[in-house]
Amino acid sequence: MTTARKDLFTRALAAAPGRLHFAAHSHHLWPDASFDGQVEAWNDGVRLADKKWDRVFGEVVPEAQGHVASELSLPDPDTVVFALNTHDFLIRIVSGMQGRPVSILTTGGEFHAFRRQAERWEESGQAVVTRVSPDPVETLGERYLEAARSDDFDLFVISQVFFRTGQVFDGLEALADLCRPEGPWGIVDGYHGFMATPTDLSAVADRLFYVTGGYKYVMAGEGAGILHAPHGYCERPEITGWFAEFGNLMGPPEGVRYRGDAGRFWGATFDPTPLYRFNAVQRTLAAEGLTTPVITGHALSRLAQFQTAIGEGRCGLLGSAELVNPIAGTPGNDLPIRARFLAIRHPDAQAWRARLLDADIVTDVRDDIIRFGFGLYQDEDDVEQLIAGCARVLAA
Repeated sequence: MTTARKDLFTRALAAAPGRLHFAAHSHHLWPDASFDGQVEAWNDGVRLADKKWDRVFGEVVPEAQGHVASELSLPDPDTVVFALNTHDFLIRIVSGMQGRPVSILTTGGEFHAFRRQAERWEESGQAVVTRVSPDPVETLGERYLEAARSDDFDLFVISQVFFRTGQVFDGLEALADLCRPEGPWGIVDGYHGFMATPTDLSAVADRLFYVTGGYKYVMAGEGAGILHAPHGYCERPEITGWFAEFGNLMGPPEGVRYRGDAGRFWGATFDPTPLYRFNAVQRTLAAEGLTTPVITGHALSRLAQFQTAIGEGRCGLLGSAELVNPIAGTPGNDLPIRARFLAIRHPDAQAWRARLLDADIVTDVRDDIIRFGFGLYQDEDDVEQLIAGCARVLAA
């Protein structure tokens, strides 16, 4: 456990001193180190000009790959590549599949980047999509794996931690057992898992794709989409950029050749600034001893403090709502694998969020679920102010 580290977020906190920001799971406040990374990228751009790409691919990218590999316990950093967002990776992976329509097994609770794209593929006849209902949450993993084993799918897509409800899919090893280089392939959306809860992919890294990014718990902002791509899977994505033709190339000399590592998923010219921010934040966290378990332990303690107040009736109308993913007890050394936000379901969730936002209390809402997220920049007093604010704004 640790105390709140407001000292690492002085710029963000000073920018809106009256704001209570409880959307760390959505738009995480940026630490000061990210500003330093932004400036470093700009300085390299003007200092090195055309030669900046030598530094980007010689130093910046390898450093970022190392951070991701360490966080996920990946055996090989060369299985990591970056893009503007995770959607880029989704369409590149599917482009590499032979035959149409692609048969996809997913759930009804995936994030909009995949949900919308899958619906459009269905419209155009490019995919046939089977969706497993996310409810009841207690049996989702079992029902998904049963469906995966019962039919001949080309692709599995599922979240590690679901963005709306915070429920966790705990069947990664069983899913990986179904995947083969010739198909089917499996994509795990790790956006609410990466740096939100300790994640060890060492047992499945050779069989599952894993996508995530820097916008949330990574604290690096937009533009840092991350992919772990197992060796031998999707060796020739059809949607490809010219950066994928640099390095150790594989394939027929007379055809389009690809890098043999995850660089086969590189796109075209991109802004490397988000990777500078990512590396700067990672260096600061390492220097301060702020590992994911440490940060998560702090965040879940604040979540438990808020949940207790709801149960005691101290948060106004929130006490009448359903806690979708409550935390059990007080977090100790053995952290639960779970979301770092509390999801609360009620028909008035949209209106509640609007009323809280008018009072400068920032949360977010998905359909009938309002979410409260917790991070390193919140202390016990912040949560008490949140409790008091909910009692005042959401009075019965």
